[in-house]
Amino acid sequence: MEIKVILEPSDEGGFTAVVPSLPGCLSEGKTKEEALKNIKEAVVLYLEDVDDDCELSTN
Repeated sequence: MEIKVILEPSDEGGFTAVVPSLPGCLSEGKTKEEALKNIKEAVVLYLEDVDDDCELSTN
């Protein structure tokens, strides 16, 4: 699965990673690599939460 991530320098130092397609899914890290590692974990947790709340309808 490929998910678009926006990685930007943070005003406080380090980097902020945001997933535009998943509202509220963001993370930070001291380095680009750490921010990307952290956002991957955030995406997994986000999708697990969506899975728990998901109801399917055939109508």
